[in-house]
Amino acid sequence: MATLNQIRTHFLDYFQSQDHAIVASAPLVPQNDPTLLFVNAGMVPFKNYFTGAETAPWPRAASSQKSVRAGGKHNDLDNVGYTARHHTFFEMLGNFSFGDYFKDQAITLAWALLTKEFQIDPARLTVTVYHTDDEAHGLWKKIAGLPDSRIIRIATNDNFWSMGDTGPCGPCSEIFYDHGAHIAGGPPGSPDEDGDRFVEIWNLVFMQFEQFADGRREPLPKPSIDTGMGLERIAAVLQGVHDNYDVDLFRALIAASRGLVGGAGGSSNGPSHRVIADHLRSTSFLIADGVTPSNEGRGYVLRRIMRRAMRHAHLLGAEEPLMHRLAPTLIAQMGEAYPELKRAEPAIVDTLRQEEERFRRTLGRGMSLLDEATAGLNEGDVLSGETAFKLYDTYGFPLDLTQDAVRAKGLTVNLEEFDAAMTRQREMAREAWTGSGQVSAAGVWFGIRERLGPTAFTGYEDGEMTAELLVLVEDGREIDGALTGATVQALFDRTPFYAESGGQAGDRGEAEWPMADGKTGRARVTDVQKLAGDLHVHDLEIVEGALTPGTRVRLAVDAERRAATRSNHSATHLLHAALRNVLGTHVTQKGQMVDGERIRFDFSHGAPVTPDEIDRIEAEVNAVVRQNLPAETQLMAPKQAMAAGAMALFGEKYGETVRVLTLGRGLGGPDGEDRGAYSVELCGGTHVARTGDIALFKVVQEQGVAAGVRRIEALTGEAARRYLLDQAGVAKALADQFKVPVGEVTARVEALEAQRRRLEKELGDAKRQLAMGGGGGAAPAGPEEIGGVRVMARILEGVGGKDLRPIAEEFKKQLPDGIIALVGTADGKAAMTVAVTGAAQARFNAADLAKAGVLAMGGQGAGGRPDFAQGGAPDATRAAEGLAAVKALLAG
Repeated sequence: MATLNQIRTHFLDYFQSQDHAIVASAPLVPQNDPTLLFVNAGMVPFKNYFTGAETAPWPRAASSQKSVRAGGKHNDLDNVGYTARHHTFFEMLGNFSFGDYFKDQAITLAWALLTKEFQIDPARLTVTVYHTDDEAHGLWKKIAGLPDSRIIRIATNDNFWSMGDTGPCGPCSEIFYDHGAHIAGGPPGSPDEDGDRFVEIWNLVFMQFEQFADGRREPLPKPSIDTGMGLERIAAVLQGVHDNYDVDLFRALIAASRGLVGGAGGSSNGPSHRVIADHLRSTSFLIADGVTPSNEGRGYVLRRIMRRAMRHAHLLGAEEPLMHRLAPTLIAQMGEAYPELKRAEPAIVDTLRQEEERFRRTLGRGMSLLDEATAGLNEGDVLSGETAFKLYDTYGFPLDLTQDAVRAKGLTVNLEEFDAAMTRQREMAREAWTGSGQVSAAGVWFGIRERLGPTAFTGYEDGEMTAELLVLVEDGREIDGALTGATVQALFDRTPFYAESGGQAGDRGEAEWPMADGKTGRARVTDVQKLAGDLHVHDLEIVEGALTPGTRVRLAVDAERRAATRSNHSATHLLHAALRNVLGTHVTQKGQMVDGERIRFDFSHGAPVTPDEIDRIEAEVNAVVRQNLPAETQLMAPKQAMAAGAMALFGEKYGETVRVLTLGRGLGGPDGEDRGAYSVELCGGTHVARTGDIALFKVVQEQGVAAGVRRIEALTGEAARRYLLDQAGVAKALADQFKVPVGEVTARVEALEAQRRRLEKELGDAKRQLAMGGGGGAAPAGPEEIGGVRVMARILEGVGGKDLRPIAEEFKKQLPDGIIALVGTADGKAAMTVAVTGAAQARFNAADLAKAGVLAMGGQGAGGRPDFAQGGAPDATRAAEGLAAVKALLAG
């Protein structure tokens, strides 16, 4: 029996033997289409070749493309675990022709692969064609010898593919496998086509037309081929099973899941183990491609997938976090085909573990709320969308997780109410975001790239040179010239200016050119961006003169800023290595921005970096800086570089050749053992000539920026020296003020802090004693009876919200059965605390009482438990209104 890995290899080897370039899978985060959440089909990485925006480097290609459908338009998440063929992650096998061969050869190649290479019984195969595609119908009869009864004409868009409302399009031909009469269902186009007997295994798209906005459909000058065959589906066929989850990969993952869960795991054919196996693939691959769980965008989709799997682990009775313990099984199964899984294994394991621990803390509370909300509902009833939103907003339950949970009870969720609540939240929290600009800019720059080719970057060696201006663009349109005061984008045939990429900011500098009147034209280069893949596009502010394409321009990079940027960029490589040495190999870069001012470096880690760890990190980096060894740069193939130990960024797609930067030597032990290079990474940025050029490295801030992601900000060189000088100045000023030596400043501050805490405690005790003695005079000293319950209600002047709780606790000792309602006023604001004790708890809820009081004082509400709640309001003068509202609610 062929394994899934063997089938993938066989497919690629077959097409390589047919002169196809084998293209490695692109990352799951789209590199050329910012409108897509994830790559969701095999053709996505080749989209620009089909549209004509770029020219393919090969006439024909084949790939096994990682794909995810779990958000946006293509979302299979709800079905995963409950059907035989739905997945969030899948591999799409495909062969592509970019104006090379067309229908006849596509059909010939497909039929030969299926019937000769894979040895599938031709009698089991049925095909469909678009109802007007007589050419494809005739080719299937001629090449495959299929009878008319097994070449089914389909009149719907199921057999006509288009990239959008306009652009390339064409008819499809789908190949179906007949799993046998023992399974219900009929052939495509029949009344029983939705059954599971006939399963589509391959779709051949014949891209032969261009659709225009006015409705015209014209033949393409170079028709193309785009095919897609799900690896999991063809594996099921070749392994003689009907269910994708019975193929070798899923059997291994489900067996591992059952082994870790133990006897409580239930049936291996139940949905929970299938959900876990599928979601383990998608989450691991997404993490390996640089996606981090969050509450926004791609990170939110990742978190949804993770939490759905984690809930199913909970349903199976898993007592310990499960997903991270399954990751090594997945990596053992798929790591050879996708080495990024092996490189990212520590990050995958650590991210899964952290996320599951975080989810378990909220799962119990959320499930209690859900059980309470569904207790009175019967099968067929609808759960409130507001409840589903509260589960999402407060407990982190994605909507589909809630739907999954209530499905077992025969319930559904009111989606209109949920969507309305989500809309309200987005409107309240909407941030000003204008997008990346990639979509609007892509058209003009891809066209220019096709016409003029890439920009030659000379900035590794030069900081100044003369180049020819090729193109000027303003507001997305090419222009013939620009005058003083204009802000334009400029493309030169070559440039010393580095374009922003890899987290390094674009260079700044100046441009000058001679004019016909003998004067010199001048412009500021304010930024440089990399567009259409490899164009260095300069943002120019014309300071003086007129500039037209064809002009020879002297380009000069701001040398001082470039030197500082180089220093900061090289320091990030040393920082990355130091973080992994000190914190662990799970640390991976999650983003960076380096410029001439400072370093900002984001990395995966589940806890704050301690002062001791920061000290060790700084010490390592500065030790390598002091080595003052030359930086070494080599050009290699990506596989060769990674085999040599070079670190690569997760989610990056590298070309045929990469720059490999080596910095420093490993810090050996007392025996002086050589531990090899300190830092080896793939990087196309600009860097120092020697590590000593960095001069000094200093961390100035460490903070969390997302779940499991920390950020370090740091300085190098002169900026670091000035920072330390400023810090020393602060210490000297404090020493002068305290009249002690600098070395004793810390002890003096600690003594003052201890004194402050003691005085605050004494003040708090005095306030409590005054309150207990009836100070303030705004309420009677003893309790009063309202609505059949004893009530202690007081306004306490000069008492802030944090001091109300201990006072309420003292009053509870005096009033073990009743209501304590306190309003403290301080700094012009009011704070309310309500406690309900004894038998009164059966009649009154502290949160409801506190909320009424706070609203009466102009606040937004209160929160807490049924026996104790607090809230605040902005106006201390309305304290009496707050108490009056509580009393009114008690009186009924």
